[in-house]
Amino acid sequence: MCSVTAIGSVRQSIEIALVSLLFLVAFVGWTKGAGVDGDWSFTTPSREAGWLSVRDDGGKFTAELLWGVGAARPVADLKVTDGTLSFVRGIKRPLAPKEEPAVSYRITSRLAGEVLRFTMIPLKGGEAAEFFGKRMPPLPPRPDLSRVRFGDAFALFNGRDLAGWHPSNPVKKNGWSVREGVLCNDTPKTDFGAYGEYANLRTDADFTDFQLHLEFRLPREVGGNSGIYLRGLYEVQVTHRDSSMQGINGPGAIFGRIKPAKNAGKPAGEWESYDITLVDRHVTVVLNGEKVIDNEPVVGPTGGALHSDVTAPGPIYLQGDHTAVQYRNITLRSVRR
Repeated sequence: MCSVTAIGSVRQSIEIALVSLLFLVAFVGWTKGAGVDGDWSFTTPSREAGWLSVRDDGGKFTAELLWGVGAARPVADLKVTDGTLSFVRGIKRPLAPKEEPAVSYRITSRLAGEVLRFTMIPLKGGEAAEFFGKRMPPLPPRPDLSRVRFGDAFALFNGRDLAGWHPSNPVKKNGWSVREGVLCNDTPKTDFGAYGEYANLRTDADFTDFQLHLEFRLPREVGGNSGIYLRGLYEVQVTHRDSSMQGINGPGAIFGRIKPAKNAGKPAGEWESYDITLVDRHVTVVLNGEKVIDNEPVVGPTGGALHSDVTAPGPIYLQGDHTAVQYRNITLRSVRR
């Protein structure tokens, strides 16, 4: 018959063993980078929006990076050692000439309290830069849109002037004006390059979740490319049926994030319509009366976003640094909370 003392000794030994095991698991996880996995919002040293998604699949780490413009892409040459993530990234200056090569940087990140601390150092020498990432919450469940209530529609564009709107970057050239009730962006640019000298246009007000309606038209002669950013985060692509940009970057797409079910665009030069619903980081897109994205989750921001904090409200903003484009009949219905 075991004594109370013996039982207590065995229990104590088991507790010590469990604590040691938990400590070992925690230590092994830390050395492999545990805690860094998740979604991180940051602002690059050039003041552009950035996003890093890190996934830990049983100790095998993968990552996807959005840096300023373009689409989020898998991170190559990812190294995870001693709790630090490290990779090489080629970065070009905004508005740099096409012939100017990208500069390669070694970018490392490590948890520092509740933030992710990034350091980037040029591989061929130069000044290092530091910036910080904020952890973003997981995607909410898919909302039941039949239970969501919206307020009355109100006009974001009055058809007379730019009241309620302003350029997102006052340093750039402003090609926006109003003619015959139409919001017009006039620029000489015809290529689809990521950067341009002309300004994007944003609402003065910020929004959270909503339904947005608008109509757009691209030049008949050259087609074109613009975009509608929801909360300054997610670009709904504006291009025409026959554009060279198709699929995940084409008509009806959430640029680089969600591919539309079909190309419901019209030829360049015709007026087209969008009805867009954004609720709980899920988006529904109706292009020219056809539902092409049905309540799909948007993991993170798209290239060219004003910011990357998916928890923050933001404006509606229209891309004007690409080609000429026209908009009209812009109305919004906010979600009633």
